[in-house]
Amino acid sequence: MTPRILAIAVAASVFAGGALAAQRLADLTGNWNFKVVTENGTGTPTVTLKQTGDSLSGTYESARMGSLPFKGIVKGSTFTFAVNTSGGATLTFNGTIVDNDNVKGEVDFGGQGGATFSGERRK
Repeated sequence: MTPRILAIAVAASVFAGGALAAQRLADLTGNWNFKVVTENGTGTPTVTLKQTGDSLSGTYESARMGSLPFKGIVKGSTFTFAVNTSGGATLTFNGTIVDNDNVKGEVDFGGQGGATFSGERRK
C-alpha cells in the first residue's frame, strides 16, 4: 500500500469511528437535572427524556410550571424540543450532546428572550 493510500485508509477509519461515537452519544433516554441560566436567575427543572430513533418525548418539571409534556427530535449530536406552558408560551430548547451524561444549549422563551442551559444525567 502506498503512503497516500494508507493515509486515506487511516483517515476513513478515524472518521467512521467518530461517526459511530456520535451515534452512541445520541441516546438521551433517562432522567436529567437541567440548569437554565437567565439574566434574572437560575432555574433547575428536572427533564425526563425518551428517545426512539430520532424522535424525542418526555416531561419538563419545575416548581413554577409543574409537569409539562413535550416532543422533539434528535439529529446526530444535536437535539431540540418544545415545551408549551399553561400560560401559552413555548420554550424551545436547542442543544448539543456533550457526552453520554451532559448536554448544553440555548432556550428561546417564545420570542420573549432566551437563556442558556446545561443538563446532567441523573445517576
